[in-house]
Amino acid sequence: MGGVYSSEKMAGAFSYESSEIDWCEDNYRHSEHVVEYFNTISSFFFFIISPIMLYLLHPYAKERNLAIHLVWFMMIFVGLFSAYFHMTLSFVGQMLDELSILWVLAVGYAVWFPRRLFPSFIKDRSTFSSLVLVVTVVTTLSSFVKPTANAYALNCFGLHLLYVLGVEMRCCNDQKVLRLAKLSVALWVLAISCWISDRFGCSFWQRLNFCYLHGIWHILIVIAVAYGSTLIAYLDANYEIPYSLPGLQYWPCDKWAVGLPHIVLKGTTKTLKRC
Repeated sequence: MGGVYSSEKMAGAFSYESSEIDWCEDNYRHSEHVVEYFNTISSFFFFIISPIMLYLLHPYAKERNLAIHLVWFMMIFVGLFSAYFHMTLSFVGQMLDELSILWVLAVGYAVWFPRRLFPSFIKDRSTFSSLVLVVTVVTTLSSFVKPTANAYALNCFGLHLLYVLGVEMRCCNDQKVLRLAKLSVALWVLAISCWISDRFGCSFWQRLNFCYLHGIWHILIVIAVAYGSTLIAYLDANYEIPYSLPGLQYWPCDKWAVGLPHIVLKGTTKTLKRC
């Protein structure tokens, strides 16, 4: 009987609308097989941005550490699991969506967190990465205790990253870097505002017949990650591989006011860090 009960419970976790979370968009409005149509479709924006960023950051990753590619490779899975979650609103979909974000953050911390900000008892990046791995595994297991709190915990990491970014930018006077920092923060604030408004202001947006803020969050957050991760990578390159003379450019045209930022390596001779 215990085995049958466990099987039924597992099947229930995969079933449609088994998650406790339901976003503002009307369910099944555009398809009888997709619970939240626009939230699902907007998740595919991850599949557009991620391969481009993998390509643009390859020269930097090749020089610095190919493990950096894991960030954007895993962002593809964030998009995949996000689409699955919003298509089904299943408990399994929710956990896959949230845990994939957690592991992207973990990889980002492991490869980019500034060495000078390491805790005093940690002397090298491999030890720090091992600590990040342990914390991430423990957090992954504990996330099943109170799943509805996971999203709020993940957003707290965003606040910590803003703090780290502020510390790193205090001595920077490069206007192009400062502009990228301002755009990164602005995009994150706009994205999180959409997330919060959709979560807590649903009745207001329903009266306006505009229930798509969570879908807009998907688009804004992946762009914010592109801007923010490039900024962090640029600062990292100045500290770790200053001889490469890292610079910032925008794709597809550096003269455009908008685009995807990336790092170009201009030199091979050691130089002083500029930022």
